[in-house]
Amino acid sequence: MDDAREAARGVRGTLTLGTVGPHSLAFGDIIGLFEARNPGVRLQHREIQPPSPLDLIRSGEVDVAVLWLPMGEPGLTAGPVVSTSPVLLMVSATHPYAGRDSICLEDLGDCAVVQGQRIPQDMEETFNPYRTPAGRPVRRGPKVSTWQEALTAVASGRAVAGVTVDVADFYPWPSLAFVPIRDAPPCQWALVWRTAADNPLIHAFARAATDIAAATGDPSVS
Repeated sequence: MDDAREAARGVRGTLTLGTVGPHSLAFGDIIGLFEARNPGVRLQHREIQPPSPLDLIRSGEVDVAVLWLPMGEPGLTAGPVVSTSPVLLMVSATHPYAGRDSICLEDLGDCAVVQGQRIPQDMEETFNPYRTPAGRPVRRGPKVSTWQEALTAVASGRAVAGVTVDVADFYPWPSLAFVPIRDAPPCQWALVWRTAADNPLIHAFARAATDIAAATGDPSVS
């Protein structure tokens, strides 16, 4: 009944949304529907740094974030999935893999991947596994604290990094190349919030996400 009343009158207040890099552009339909339904809400944006993806949500500086799964951290709720993307390997333009049509996860055993700062192991495994399917260790390269540092480390040839396919569209640097990983599971992005900070604003945003999925018939959103 509370949800029905909120939907009828809209909610009010300020909601801070955290996204990685330019991802806010990819979720324009969800944001547009949420703002149209809730004109009394002020939506703020904060950038989440992939090397420490949970910092802003843990500190309360972000109310709801779009983060990649799995999300098994205590005190955090994983809501609806908002997109699903293939995983690519980002390498320097001079890297031996740069000219390939695709690689497999086993090929990561011959690479050094960028290291994050404060990132749960299961989240890091989505992009930069610690071992190949055959059990070979995947070396860790330079430790980075921001997305820009990760891009620079890869462009310089000091490391490689797993990324989603949209990164290739948003960062067409001449010093970077993007190679499909043909056996990598697709990456799912979902809404995440602190369980203790659950509120009507977050639920209204989650409803907008699920309603966009229903309207578009997008199976990646649930």
